Amino acid sequence: MPAARLSERPSSRCDRGRRARSPASPIAARHSRPRRPDHTSNRHLAGARPTGHLATMSDHLPLPRVRQAPTDPAFYANPYPTYAAMRGAGDLVFWEDYGFWCAAGYERVSALLRDRRFGREITHVATRAELGWPEIPEHLAPFYAFEAHSMLEREPPTHTRLRGLVNRAFVSRAIDRLKPTIAAIVDAALDRMIARRGQATTHDQRAGEPASGLGFAAAATGLVGAEAVDLVEAFATPVPVETICALLGVDVRLAPQMLAWSHAMVGMYQFGRTRAEEDAAVAATLAFSELMRGIIDARRGAPGDDLLSDLIAAADGSDRLSEDELITTAILLLNAGHEATVHAIANAVPLILSVEPERRPALFRDDDATERTVEECLRYDPPLHLFTRYALDDVEIGPVRFRRGDRVGLLLAAANRDPDRWTIPDCFDPDRPVQPHASFGAGIHFCVGAALARAEIGIALPRLIDRMPRLALVCDPVRRDAYHFNGYDRLAVTW
Repeated sequence: MPAARLSERPSSRCDRGRRARSPASPIAARHSRPRRPDHTSNRHLAGARPTGHLATMSDHLPLPRVRQAPTDPAFYANPYPTYAAMRGAGDLVFWEDYGFWCAAGYERVSALLRDRRFGREITHVATRAELGWPEIPEHLAPFYAFEAHSMLEREPPTHTRLRGLVNRAFVSRAIDRLKPTIAAIVDAALDRMIARRGQATTHDQRAGEPASGLGFAAAATGLVGAEAVDLVEAFATPVPVETICALLGVDVRLAPQMLAWSHAMVGMYQFGRTRAEEDAAVAATLAFSELMRGIIDARRGAPGDDLLSDLIAAADGSDRLSEDELITTAILLLNAGHEATVHAIANAVPLILSVEPERRPALFRDDDATERTVEECLRYDPPLHLFTRYALDDVEIGPVRFRRGDRVGLLLAAANRDPDRWTIPDCFDPDRPVQPHASFGAGIHFCVGAALARAEIGIALPRLIDRMPRLALVCDPVRRDAYHFNGYDRLAVTW
């Protein structure tokens, strides 16, 4: 099958809803010194330095730097030209807006993900005072107290213990047992989509008005026009959300509220967050934790055949999973299903629709073809673009000297478009041979749910195309106005 040519402008089928002029070349002269970064809005992020400190890494280094606001609509709609410029500028580039060095090439990103001189946690080797960091402000203390128990933010030996307990649920045989449940969830979502469009058409014929005029109830069920459905809301969201609820044994009727809390919590990772967003994240963290505490207490008296019951047994057994670790781990897994996998499924759909309808079934003609298609979607338009690490000690990477506590940004999506690793990387090619990409990270923090996400995408996309072979976008997709989790607000489709 010929490749679907999206190479004329990277992500051309994916970002038209937010199309703006391409940002000017963000790479400054190689021999100019990085200006002192302003961390005013995000300086209390765990691990952030006081204003001006990070520049000391490079005060005497004639290395490339980038000025590119992550909040620029032209950038988050299509960041790949900026990524290409960063890869071409050097092995490491100083991103002034964030105030840290970044790696954009696949080889360097992959190496740093595995480099044990860098970690997700730093306060296990030095106190905030020793690092010269300000104290966490009082209003953010509940959020960081919660995050302190997350395996995503821990290093060995704590990370090893937590990861080992959770890994049991994500081995291949466990995922295989879950596949019939995923398929049933996918089929039910498709049934609802078809029913909703029929309801909209009937209403329009009766009332003579567009379905978008049906009010909040219609919008909440995915209707965006007379015969159009928002695929993000009606399909890409419920499939992973209901799947992770099934895995944990959490009542799916709680999913809408948990989804809202999850959205609020990930606001803490966005660039330039506001005090209102911080307060919302803290409130969501406290409410989510209280809900999970109640669910866990009830499950102790009536355990089931689910991951949450297994984690409770571990908490009560020799593995010594604390109550706070149990709550945080459950919420971490729920949030992963609420955010990353939702965007992974939604991001894949415009790519599949760039292939001619008569050729789409061949994308999923067998297991090998399905794997190639899924991996190419994950490579080409991943949901997570930036992941960070802390230097656990003084480290030199080429000409850059990191001091203990300094951050380095790993641009996963940029690494996935590296021409030194992939031929014509800005072309979506579902026949491309499978090879590892950076979308799930690497090393000890490799995404614990990668196998589950692959299974969900590999079941959802073929069934979507099989049930709706003439699926089409009815208007330009609309990108979220966010950089950290990169995805779509809406995908209005018909079939």
